[in-house]
Amino acid sequence: MNDYKLNTYATSSNILEQLIKALRYLPGVGPRSAERLAYYLLQSKERSQYLAHTLQNALDKIQQCSLCNHYSQETICPRCSDNKRNKQLLCIVETPQDLLAIEQSSAYKGLFYVLMGRISPLDGIGPDELNLAKLLKIMQQNSITEVILALSPTVEGQTTSHYLQALLAPLKLKLTQLAQGIPLGSDLASLDSLTIANAISNRLVLQPHLD
Repeated sequence: MNDYKLNTYATSSNILEQLIKALRYLPGVGPRSAERLAYYLLQSKERSQYLAHTLQNALDKIQQCSLCNHYSQETICPRCSDNKRNKQLLCIVETPQDLLAIEQSSAYKGLFYVLMGRISPLDGIGPDELNLAKLLKIMQQNSITEVILALSPTVEGQTTSHYLQALLAPLKLKLTQLAQGIPLGSDLASLDSLTIANAISNRLVLQPHLD
């Protein structure tokens, strides 16, 4: 049984404890912060009900795009269906937050593919968990000429990058990666738009295009 499964037989005291415990699943929220949030939510019932309704609505109606994996209300998200975007350019990122960070830089107008993670053996995440077969299928169905590996400069990010380079090499595409200057160990989502824009504009070629 999952420890986050709702206990409908909990007493009022246990329900409060469950709320505090549930809030601790949020990133960056420790025990004390969870307690403060729980009491705030209980004291602001109108706002809390709005939050609960909005969250449930999002969970019911938002899904992953069938092409890029980003979240959308549609089966195919607006980015993938936008004919004004450069359909020959594909940027591979780790998370939806990374995609948004690149979008906000206004330096990129191509397609995206979100891995929804990165290779991390210690966490039990290998290539199979990243659904790379879907990535290859999408690339084969489109006229992609360049792939940008916009992965984090972490050990796991670089491991994923090296694996993708080997995987994509037979497709004879131009492979590039973000330019140097991004701090080691950082995530794209934590960087400012100017840094990201410069990294995209000055991206480095990993493999020359093969005619």
